[in-house]
Amino acid sequence: MQLSKLNNADYLIAPKPATEGLTRPINGVDQTGQPVRQSVIEERPLTIFLNSREIVTAMTIGDYPEFLALGFLRNQGMLHPEETISSVEYDDELEAVVVRTETETNYEEKLSKKTRTSGCAVGTVFGDMMEGLAGVSLPQRPVQVSHLRTLSTLINRTPSLYLEAGAIHGTVLCQADRPLVYMEDVGRHNAVDKIAGWMLHTNTDGADKVLYTTGRLTSEMVIKTAMMGIPTLVSRSGFTAWGVDIAQQVGLTLIGRMKGKRFLCLSGHSNLIWDAPDDEEQAQFNE
Repeated sequence: MQLSKLNNADYLIAPKPATEGLTRPINGVDQTGQPVRQSVIEERPLTIFLNSREIVTAMTIGDYPEFLALGFLRNQGMLHPEETISSVEYDDELEAVVVRTETETNYEEKLSKKTRTSGCAVGTVFGDMMEGLAGVSLPQRPVQVSHLRTLSTLINRTPSLYLEAGAIHGTVLCQADRPLVYMEDVGRHNAVDKIAGWMLHTNTDGADKVLYTTGRLTSEMVIKTAMMGIPTLVSRSGFTAWGVDIAQQVGLTLIGRMKGKRFLCLSGHSNLIWDAPDDEEQAQFNE
């Protein structure tokens, strides 16, 4: 893919920083005392229901609420692949999404235990965090280093809410060197869940995909990626030790501190294809 040709229209879903209601201008002053007018991110609550049961209220920017609800429930193990979703309804006035299934789910058991996790917007995981990983073994997909560099450059150049206002995380579903779906939210967990919801809604397979995130590579981010069946997770940020441990356990290629030509791979480095001369030199240096 040619770097100069990618714009938001090339994505299946791209950020829409000009959308009304996602940001609000506020007057202030800068470090010299000069007046400034700055766009800031709006936050609003979204309550997620599964059938007749209220599950959680999350703080979000408010776009793609149906995808956020579907992805959250799927990543928490409350929606299993074999369950049939009969409807997903969003009420703007109530700021609520109701996901209905044809049969009863096991959410009562999930709600009996809660684990508060690290991260922006205080992510919440229900039940045993590791339960959904039982038996998970991700496909070992080759990853071209040149593709990683292309993705990093394209994503960083994409017009986004982050570039407009900051104070937000982004997550991008990619294939080879092409970004496909770019979601943003105040919490990195929400951005990932929107991707998961889109994948569930469109019946998209994750086996040949790469997930790029601006957030830290924590245990929950690794678990969510594995639950989505995506074998490669990339971030411009760093790692936690437990995140690395889980990635190694499930066979996830885990790449962090991706900036320019630099990155660190702490899991799945045998899947990397060093397809440029300087890549080969770096690979020998890392051995």
